Amino acid sequence: MEPDNGTQISEFLLLGLSQAMELQPLIFGLFLSMYLISVLGNLLIILAISSDSHLHTPMYFFLSNLSLVDICFTSTTIPKMLWNIQTQSKVITYEGCITQMYFYTLFAVLDNFILTVMAYDRFVAICHPLHYMVIMNSWLCGLLLLLSWILSAMVSLLHSLMVLHLSFCSDLKIPHFFCELNQVIQLACSDTFLNNILMYSSAGLLGGGPLAGILYSYSKIIASICGIPSSQGKYKAFSTCASHLSVVSLFYGTSLGVYLSSTAAHSAHSSATASVMYTVVTPMLNPFIYSLRNNDIKRALQGFFRR
Repeated sequence: MEPDNGTQISEFLLLGLSQAMELQPLIFGLFLSMYLISVLGNLLIILAISSDSHLHTPMYFFLSNLSLVDICFTSTTIPKMLWNIQTQSKVITYEGCITQMYFYTLFAVLDNFILTVMAYDRFVAICHPLHYMVIMNSWLCGLLLLLSWILSAMVSLLHSLMVLHLSFCSDLKIPHFFCELNQVIQLACSDTFLNNILMYSSAGLLGGGPLAGILYSYSKIIASICGIPSSQGKYKAFSTCASHLSVVSLFYGTSLGVYLSSTAAHSAHSSATASVMYTVVTPMLNPFIYSLRNNDIKRALQGFFRR
């Protein structure tokens, strides 16, 4: 197949999760339900935190931003997928594919950074409780969030610019339900060595670095909790980070599961199916984890609905 210059490409084809036409209504209904639950659940978390002055603390400031990012994260992929199923079209324009890939990478990396910042917040709260409000002041919280946005945008922009320089063959079928970076690079006819080096090195740094920070924070947190004499004190300290620990486990567990399943199966379809876990299921479950395991969020939601 003759390669085409990347700037002359007009469209890609997204093959989705299944080619069976009889399954399309089921997939549409399932993903529409999960998307609406995800958006509504995360929106309620944001509204509950903003409406309750008792929750205007660093911990809930980062949680509300995590919920906002989760809404944006799912909104970069699912609406286009639902539209393609509804219109029975698999087409996404070249510009639309690059844009979707940019925002998907942006919010995935941002999710990772915010979870890391939240781990640092819990570390300061439990290991240095007397200095918590001095250390985690509004200026530092804003700076940490701003740096997370800037770094995520730079990483995403770099990947997108690298893809723009690729030339593609005439077979532009993406065996996925969205323009995932790795799948798009695999369609290129030109040399993708630099793209692969950047993709895997950034995945290692942006995945391994924050995870190491989270693990270090929780090692210190566990050591501090073990030093608390009363069992009631230990329970109270652990309960403040239990929800975050559950979300971190879900996020990294599903991401690792996607990587292992795609590597073991060597199948793009298996990778696409597994990707559903961290692109849709994880953002959908996060509000339930925080609302069910966090009494402050429960009270805020109850107060919000009573108004």
